[in-house]
Amino acid sequence: MPAGLRQTVEGIRGKPLPHGILGASCTEITDVPEDRVHELNGVEWLALGCCPARDWPDPCEDPVPGAPTEKEFCRPQTEIGKPITIYAGAECSAPGFSYEEAREQAVTSLAMGEQHAVEAGFMRTVLAVDAVDLTPPEGPLSVAQGVAVLEGCLAESYGGVGTLHVPAGAAALLGCCNLLREDLGTGGLTTLAGNCAVIGAGYSYLNIGPGGLPADPGSAWLYITGPVVIRRGPVDVIPDRSRASASVNIRNNDRRVLAERTYVVGTTCTICAVQVRVCD
Repeated sequence: MPAGLRQTVEGIRGKPLPHGILGASCTEITDVPEDRVHELNGVEWLALGCCPARDWPDPCEDPVPGAPTEKEFCRPQTEIGKPITIYAGAECSAPGFSYEEAREQAVTSLAMGEQHAVEAGFMRTVLAVDAVDLTPPEGPLSVAQGVAVLEGCLAESYGGVGTLHVPAGAAALLGCCNLLREDLGTGGLTTLAGNCAVIGAGYSYLNIGPGGLPADPGSAWLYITGPVVIRRGPVDVIPDRSRASASVNIRNNDRRVLAERTYVVGTTCTICAVQVRVCD
């Protein structure tokens, strides 16, 4: 073995998980242009497709007990998408750590970790706030039972393709019962019912249910929503290159560079949640 100092080489670059909220083929992502940057403050819209279509009996037939006698009308609800700002920072002693090196560290950390952060932010601010808890009084269900309950909940309130949100720590169990399959056209994951699936490390990190309730030991929270639409802002690096000297704290000679980005994540209609067992 040759003696001497270790050689410095380029760091090992990774790839974000392919089925997370930013990689899933069922998630619609739009990069917000400068002329619409105000959308990053949050958006609102009138819900589409959340009102049910119902059957109407043949007036020429004898009335069936329990059949409706009057047609129902539905008022569309206003829904909102909240901003989620994520960040990654790099810090090191300024001597030997240039602005460009610090910037690369921050930007690369953001690129690798932003999916995790968006999932956690979405779970904390939307899923856990708006979901209906379908966990039975007896306690967490099996994963297969949990998926069945969630898909039933969504189907009763929304007629379109929805999105199943699964913590990465429970993903392997979905394969045990063939609950998911890969779409050979898109590479995405779908259930047998046709709903998309997001496998999120950020969901595993928080693993909270409605009201911020932590999962019981050996269990995880699964959610289902309508379609997910994401608006994404540009990456802001602070300070930028024109103010590179401002990245150094003259008191301790440390250099700090921050990279951050704002997302607005929206979904529609009902959000359902259930706690499932991951350890028996």
